[in-house]
Amino acid sequence: MPKNSKVVKRDLDDEVIESVKDLLSNEDSSDDAFKKSELMVGDQEEKDVDVEEGSDVEDERPAWNSKLQYILAQVGFSVGLGNVWRFPYLCQKNGGGAYLVPYLILLLIIGIPLFFLELSVGQRIRRGSIGVWNYISPKLGGIGFASCVVCFFVALYYNVIIGWSLFYFSQSFQHPLPWDQCPLVKNASHTFVEPECEKSSATTYYWYREALNISSSLSESGGLNWKMTICLLAAWVMVCLAMIKGIQSSGKIMYFSSLFPYVVLLCFLVRGLLLNGSLDGIRHMFTPKLEIMLEPKVWREAATQVFFALGLGFGGVIAFSSYNKRDNNCHFDAVLVSFINFFTSVLATLVVFAVLGFKANIINEKCVIQNSEKILKLLKTGNLSQDMIPHHINFSSITAEDYNLVYDIIQKVKEEEFDSLGLKSCKIEDELDKAVQGTGLAFIAFTEAMTHFPASPFWSVMFFLMLVNLGLGSMFGTIEGIITPIVDTFKIRKEILTVICCLVAFFIGLIFVQRSGNYFVTMFDDYSATLPLLIVVILENIAVTRIYGIEKFMEDLKDMLGFSPSQYYYYMWKYVSPLVLLCLLVASIVQMGLSPPGYNAWIEDMATEEFHSYPTWGMIVCISLMVLAILPVPIVLIVRRCNLIDDSSGSLASVSYKRGRIIKEPVNLEGDNTSLIHGKSPSEVPSPNFGKNIYRKQTGSPTLDTAPNGRYGIGYLMADMPDMPESDL
Repeated sequence: MPKNSKVVKRDLDDEVIESVKDLLSNEDSSDDAFKKSELMVGDQEEKDVDVEEGSDVEDERPAWNSKLQYILAQVGFSVGLGNVWRFPYLCQKNGGGAYLVPYLILLLIIGIPLFFLELSVGQRIRRGSIGVWNYISPKLGGIGFASCVVCFFVALYYNVIIGWSLFYFSQSFQHPLPWDQCPLVKNASHTFVEPECEKSSATTYYWYREALNISSSLSESGGLNWKMTICLLAAWVMVCLAMIKGIQSSGKIMYFSSLFPYVVLLCFLVRGLLLNGSLDGIRHMFTPKLEIMLEPKVWREAATQVFFALGLGFGGVIAFSSYNKRDNNCHFDAVLVSFINFFTSVLATLVVFAVLGFKANIINEKCVIQNSEKILKLLKTGNLSQDMIPHHINFSSITAEDYNLVYDIIQKVKEEEFDSLGLKSCKIEDELDKAVQGTGLAFIAFTEAMTHFPASPFWSVMFFLMLVNLGLGSMFGTIEGIITPIVDTFKIRKEILTVICCLVAFFIGLIFVQRSGNYFVTMFDDYSATLPLLIVVILENIAVTRIYGIEKFMEDLKDMLGFSPSQYYYYMWKYVSPLVLLCLLVASIVQMGLSPPGYNAWIEDMATEEFHSYPTWGMIVCISLMVLAILPVPIVLIVRRCNLIDDSSGSLASVSYKRGRIIKEPVNLEGDNTSLIHGKSPSEVPSPNFGKNIYRKQTGSPTLDTAPNGRYGIGYLMADMPDMPESDL
């Protein structure tokens, strides 16, 4: 349209539609109303708009009902099963209380800064992981797809663990508990204890034989375990129903699934402290071994735990934060959730070792009684002299301290013959040094301890219900990390996608409920997430600090939060965090190379675990998991670099007006020079040469004052625009 041509006016909700060139060229410098309007140039598919007070424009993107609901969602996602069965093990293994020092240092160096980074980009761009990284740099758009693939792999086996917990939960409503005693086997002549159980223990036998009915190797499938198949189906139904409406449905469940575990942990802590031997466990737990703290392995394992405890790289953090308002204080959220996660781990560690101290005390008492009987027999047969035994010792009511005194005397006097006597040292520390983690802690050690609790079925129900809730909280975030990016990118109905995702995951997950399924869980846990997630987070850091620009990002944060974040984050993001992540990646690769790839198989005849190497096809699966998880990154890079897909939408932009200043967000295929927020005066913004329509709302309404932090209380005012795909990918 020529510059001086007559503009055709149309009264449609007080909006005037013109070309960008015409509108800018016809701008009247004396037009006060225009000066008070705000220009927004962004992708035409940007349809989610905030709600203006008194406006009929509705926010098409769902939002959290309250800040508490959002915090509980983030806490539920970050606080998972690893806090209960992984952190206590690492704490005991790596120097007790001294382990907390490297953990806290690494939490401040990589944990909180990277968690804050993911929260801020999700909240500002209001997209899932695919949309966020495609927006910042289309060439690195594969980061979001890689996050989705990793989330899917993790969801496949993580829900199996929830299924195991559901099985134990369903079996806890009986007294005595079914894993309390070894089963008896009857034949024609007599009754005897099941040999496999007698060689191990009642809880170990129940886990491997009754629950898993495990095969002796990865190659021996053994068919489906129907009990676990039903439990897996129930777990996926629960996840599907909770997620089918997105945060509108899962957000309400968070009030229970995120808070209930804390109720259970506090109840267990109070009950545990009243048990005999609990203080021995806690004392052993927090006795610092400072010499161990200097070992590189301790720092590597602490960094890995920090990394996975906060759910970095999964996309769940970005997805949850994308439903926030843009002016939410995500810095406060990052610090709060990180320290809630840390203190939850410490609380769980107190509970675990209070209970394990009680269990160790019971086992130690049995050891003292059995070995005291051996000493009495040796005294009667004359193998030991009565003169060795102190006069105050009474074998009918001997204590652990008195037994160890007698044991030391006999060991010194009978130095050469001591081994043939068959006596054992009964020290509670030796039992507590037997570190257990993962399923071994939850389904064997802890269940055994609970059989000695008064009202043991009640505590068993509470414990496994807690595990179910911890698992579900993490699953909600994991599934959200898949659903949100795909819905944002491909405009699929969330309900349909959720059902399809859960159905596909259930049928693929059937490999985990075979008799050999536990070995596949180990394989996926070891290889599907660790290296790919480290690479993803390193690329996220590079995308923000190097490609997008750390200075621009800090300016964006200032505009979004209303205050300048500490320069501490500037140096962490730009220098320290990438260096630490690269060191962690190299250390993980070295560790993986030095550790023979394999799994612990349960041997029925020996009633013990035995290490097996993966067969050739198993190694191919392990490598494929890592390659498939990170493959989207180079694929998208090549596609964008070589322009294999015509991104016609990249030449389009939409302009919307808002009272205040002009903001320009042009679409840039390279993404390198794009700013999330460019604050410029009207005169500083060059006239865009886009041949598309723009939408301007009449500015006849009263002018709104700006907020103290420079943000505005109103949202983006945009007329209805046709749906545009966020990305051709």
